[in-house]
Amino acid sequence: MDFNGTWKVYHQENLENFLRAIGAPEIVIKMRKDVKPVITIEQNGTDFTFTIKTPHRTKSQSFSVGKESEVTGVDGRKIKCLIRQENGKLITESDKFTSVREIEGDEMIEVSYFNHNTKSIFSHLCFYHV
Repeated sequence: MDFNGTWKVYHQENLENFLRAIGAPEIVIKMRKDVKPVITIEQNGTDFTFTIKTPHRTKSQSFSVGKESEVTGVDGRKIKCLIRQENGKLITESDKFTSVREIEGDEMIEVSYFNHNTKSIFSHLCFYHV
């Protein structure tokens, strides 16, 4: 699946509860509630770079599918995770959460789970291709 492109959030569901569950500070939760980030994804085979832009900051993260990576969470903390591709989906797994991204038509859908065993707390984001 080709994730290349620039994507803007147009819908988010349960994001505040998810951010609280993973331990994000309240100031980050309040800020993120009103911000619809723009994500530029550059994909070269199994190597990815995500550049996330908000009015407050821009940050980039690079990783390779199948290799353990260290990414920066919304609150600035470093998180070790494994990213894999399965059935056209990009799946990120850490000890706290699982995130699944997939392309559906002209949209990118991201569903993240705090407790991936019970899928008890989730967030659902929808992006359109800019």
